[in-house]
Amino acid sequence: MKTTGTMAATKAPAQTAPTTNTKMKMTTDIPAAITTPDKVETCLGTLKFFDGFPDDATVEKVYDNLDFQRGMQAFLTTMPGASALATREGIRTFGPDNQTVIVSETLMDSKTLLFTANTETVYAYVWLDTKSGPLVIDAPPGLLGLIDDFWFHYVTDIGAVGPDKGKGGKYLLLPPGYKGDVPKEGYFVVRSRTFGNYFGVRGFLVNGDPKPAAENFKKGLRVYPLARAENPPPMNFVNYSGKAFNTIHASDFTFFEEVNQVVQEEPNDALDPETL
Repeated sequence: MKTTGTMAATKAPAQTAPTTNTKMKMTTDIPAAITTPDKVETCLGTLKFFDGFPDDATVEKVYDNLDFQRGMQAFLTTMPGASALATREGIRTFGPDNQTVIVSETLMDSKTLLFTANTETVYAYVWLDTKSGPLVIDAPPGLLGLIDDFWFHYVTDIGAVGPDKGKGGKYLLLPPGYKGDVPKEGYFVVRSRTFGNYFGVRGFLVNGDPKPAAENFKKGLRVYPLARAENPPPMNFVNYSGKAFNTIHASDFTFFEEVNQVVQEEPNDALDPETL
């Protein structure tokens, strides 16, 4: 049917979209600081958004950056464990855990790859392993040292600032979760959250001579299982001065393999769950 002029005149007018300034009942003012612009220039490149949603290229860049950040955080957070593992492997080149004491009898030089060491101190290192049970450490007088766990968390000082006050004494290192008998007297008892532990001590020059410190180690430093306290096994003292060996963690992908080795060897509660 043909539309008459009167009907055309009464036809409802077309609706127009509200302007951006239209204030509706539920309109909420949005602070500019929390909105997402259409394009953002960043160190990752240009990130693009539509109505706050990233495009495919932006999503890929952001996820790649998250992966990188998490890898970097893992590297920084677990570096102590990788460092401890490298130290253990370096000590093991001279002999087995618990029985091998490496000593810089004629001081350090550039042959040895080792963090933070100097050339004026007589160092002795032992890698302690408590998987078979508690260990006794006989410390002679005149030391300055410590025990750290496999994540390089502090366990105890030994020597001048330790409980023996530099006079020497017997330390008893208990493994994680140990529930056996503990002697009531005669030992400074300490617990570690890991089975593997780093033990490092310093001796000091006497009138410029390193020999007295080295002899002090050989005379009085002993490590042995508590179960063999009545008949300790012999110690093996090795002079590592001038010898080439490495105690420094890797900085390529091998680093993460080193960290994984520590994770697999040690109890889960040795480290906080998020980092682990």
